[in-house]
Amino acid sequence: QEGKCMCGEDVLRLLPVRIRCMVEKLKLDFSRLWEIRLRVNSPFILRYEDSEIYVDSRGMKTDDAAKAYIVTARDVNDTLECVCNHSLYAYEDEIRQGFVTVCGGHRVGVAGKIILDGNRIKCIRHISFLNIRVAHEIKGCSNRVMQYIVSDGRLLNTLIVSAPCHGKTTLLRDIIRVVSNSGTTVGVVDERSEIAACYKGIPQNDVGIRTDVLDCCPKAAGMMMLVRTMAPELIAVDEIGGPADVDAIFGVVNCGCRLLATAHGYSIDDVRERTGIRRLVENRVFERYVVLGGEKAGQVSDIFDGQGNRLCWCE
Repeated sequence: QEGKCMCGEDVLRLLPVRIRCMVEKLKLDFSRLWEIRLRVNSPFILRYEDSEIYVDSRGMKTDDAAKAYIVTARDVNDTLECVCNHSLYAYEDEIRQGFVTVCGGHRVGVAGKIILDGNRIKCIRHISFLNIRVAHEIKGCSNRVMQYIVSDGRLLNTLIVSAPCHGKTTLLRDIIRVVSNSGTTVGVVDERSEIAACYKGIPQNDVGIRTDVLDCCPKAAGMMMLVRTMAPELIAVDEIGGPADVDAIFGVVNCGCRLLATAHGYSIDDVRERTGIRRLVENRVFERYVVLGGEKAGQVSDIFDGQGNRLCWCE
């Protein structure tokens, strides 16, 4: 299934003229474009579907990295100026967190020299690496799993497990949308602005009509904040794992809220062995485990119940 980003205008406006012209000449289907990578003194690379594309200075695809356009410091600086609407100062707080979310829900990751103030990140200087992650919504991608994670109209406590870049956040988002539109009040703690992709506080992705979002908020603090203030029936979070996350999850379920979460992992056994999540597994907090795998992002490989019994196996 294709994502919502059918028009690339939002993406193109993030790029300075010389880089934009190269991308325009490729005549891409932006629904299949996932990342634009700019690294100083390295080839210009796009991640397109499940492959990488090198781009030369004429805006032509090439299989040879030696023939690709080599990104300059000026390219990175000018791109960052475009991303921040030529006001880097206004985006200092976001840059300090390592990313900027822009209109359309696209997210620009930044990396460079970290300046510390004690243990706190004060700022990032000499930014030399940018990753423009193109926002995609795949509405309906949760259709195959809903019958396994809903019982008597109630979403069961569910953990989505997958390796990086295999679609766990996309699946999480669509489940949120479906249950929210079906009558459940949902609270989302969107620590890295990947689920709702809020821009100036407004979700750019469709997360349903009964969903409240805490954007750029640490998961542990945000979960309990939502429980206390927004009376959610379901709490949704991305990429759990730390001890603070686990403690907060116990607090959420003890308050009677249901939980929908994701975690990095390659299998259910992999997740069971992780120190923090093991406590949740042993206490049978999760009633369903959805494991993504296979060759295509978002492909469901297994679904298990809370005791580890396989309910569904997919090709």
